[in-house]
Amino acid sequence: MSDAVRTFELHVPDEALADLRDRLGRTRWPEPEAAGKSVGHTGWPQGPPLDYVRALASAWPDHDWRQLEDRLNAHGQSLAVVGGLDIHFLHIRSSRPDARPLVLTHGWPGSLVEPLEVMDVLANPPDPAMPAFHVVAPSLPGYGFGGKPASSGWNVDRTADAWVELMSRLGYFRFLAAGGDWGGRVTASLGRRYPDLVAGLHTFTPYVVDPPEPDGYGRLSPLERQWVAELQEFRRTGSGYSLQQSTRPQALAYALTDSPVGQLAWLLDKFWAWTDHGGDPAAAISRNRMLDTVSFYWLSATAGSSARFYWENFPPDDSGPVNVPSAVTVFPADIEKIPRPWAAHRFTDLRSYRMAGHGGHFPMLEVPALYVEELRHGFSLM
Repeated sequence: MSDAVRTFELHVPDEALADLRDRLGRTRWPEPEAAGKSVGHTGWPQGPPLDYVRALASAWPDHDWRQLEDRLNAHGQSLAVVGGLDIHFLHIRSSRPDARPLVLTHGWPGSLVEPLEVMDVLANPPDPAMPAFHVVAPSLPGYGFGGKPASSGWNVDRTADAWVELMSRLGYFRFLAAGGDWGGRVTASLGRRYPDLVAGLHTFTPYVVDPPEPDGYGRLSPLERQWVAELQEFRRTGSGYSLQQSTRPQALAYALTDSPVGQLAWLLDKFWAWTDHGGDPAAAISRNRMLDTVSFYWLSATAGSSARFYWENFPPDDSGPVNVPSAVTVFPADIEKIPRPWAAHRFTDLRSYRMAGHGGHFPMLEVPALYVEELRHGFSLM
């Protein structure tokens, strides 16, 4: 198989969409959540409520998958074999001669639906005084419509290595990097392992090794101490999904690959718990975008292969200094808000650390204009 970059046009067979509608119509529903005891996250203490999932599932057959397909196909959708695996990615070249290359990496339960929301304005901003970027947005290994690793080894560092190879094939030998969640870890790995190639990075998840004490890397403010308490609570009551995917991804794969409602509920739980809303996740991410994302996972059949990325990186390695110019944005509804002294201990050339006014763990979907503003600000300092 050639390792050249190949244009890829996505067209899911009509039979796959008919099968989805058929399966949704034959859903075997569980009983409602039990009333009474409330633990963990208030509001959805046992996971997505039956009524909410039923309502979203009933809207799914009318979701316009072809519209999303057309948008993907219009954004330089391509495949390239890197390290023996087909990497699926989007690529938009700016019309501006001063544009800088940028690799933008999603996390879980994210997908290329996220960078799709911000690529155009990053590449061709309306104001010529604004910076412009050539944007490359790859699907993580085992995500999207590329290859699924058949053997172990595709961890964060190997993914960063693959991104360097991909960028060089596209003619980008020095570039910027951005991302969050697993995309943030890949971005940090790029900066740590390739300081001569990475001109700078931005992340909203500057993961670090926790100090022995909260003030171990510098005195924390009262707000930062609150973040640490929330982080500890999240690890105690909100991280079961991570342990499952880190230890038994194959067991989970059978259920989510066979049941569209199972896949819907598994992702919906995070759209509720990790976004900035007043009780309804659709106030943070539109129902159409949620269904775009769930359909992307369902039609690519990547429930298992995406979960396996956790298994490959268990436990995550957040050690090692990142010495390239870095910028951090903290979104107030995110699940793991890292105090500035902690971030600065690892990201040693921290040019910007800012708190956004709103948004959560999916800023490209929740607050795309604000996310773009944060990237522009951070990269203007590099």
